[in-house]
Amino acid sequence: MQHKHITQNKRYSRGFTLLIAALVSSIVLALGTSIYEIAQREVQLSSLGRDSQFAFYSADTAAECALYWDFRFSYFATSTPSDPSAQNPSCDGQPLAVTGRASTYPYTMTSAQINLFSDTTAGGGYCAQVAVTKSLDPVSGAVRTLIHADGYNVNCSTISTAPQALQRSVELNY
Repeated sequence: MQHKHITQNKRYSRGFTLLIAALVSSIVLALGTSIYEIAQREVQLSSLGRDSQFAFYSADTAAECALYWDFRFSYFATSTPSDPSAQNPSCDGQPLAVTGRASTYPYTMTSAQINLFSDTTAGGGYCAQVAVTKSLDPVSGAVRTLIHADGYNVNCSTISTAPQALQRSVELNY
């Protein structure tokens, strides 16, 4: 009789062990899945932060380039600069083709989009566009300048089609 009772207990403990194993494995699987999802979101956030920095640096570079050409050569003045080296301005080796020059204030000159930090043969780099607005201060009569630069984390040719394209802007007032 005693032998039959031991056999029944072994049979019940085998079922209990299987139940515990299934429970532990499902908890470990749920924990692993949640850790994977958190890690995946962290990677996406860090990529977004990196791309945002690239867009900001592009905007900052374009704004500083326009500031350089305005201070050094008065390129954005109401008249064409007299210095021959200022006739073809460039930023990072790319031409800064500007339209909108006027002979009276206020006016805004905008550049075509320029690819920065790129090897033009590879089609890489980052895009920037800059606008320089000149106006007269009504109180002092001094010329006021606003430089607004938009930078992108993608090449100029892919801004409208790139799903991850980011824009950052920089403004300089003086």
